[in-house]
Amino acid sequence: MYVCVCKAVTDRQIREAAESGARTLKDLRRDLGVTRDCGRCATCAHECLREAHATIGKASPAMLQAA
Repeated sequence: MYVCVCKAVTDRQIREAAESGARTLKDLRRDLGVTRDCGRCATCAHECLREAHATIGKASPAMLQAA
């Protein structure tokens, strides 16, 4: 789903950014441009980032080695 319409950023891209080390909304802004224009995506982008980190934390060691 599109999270940031202004920059055409999807929840998948946010998840990938989290897997690549994005920890904060500021990281997403730098890497993907979210919140840079109108800012209406901030809440949803933050929630997607939080969910991505929760999922990453639940990944098994075998899944992490395969990546």
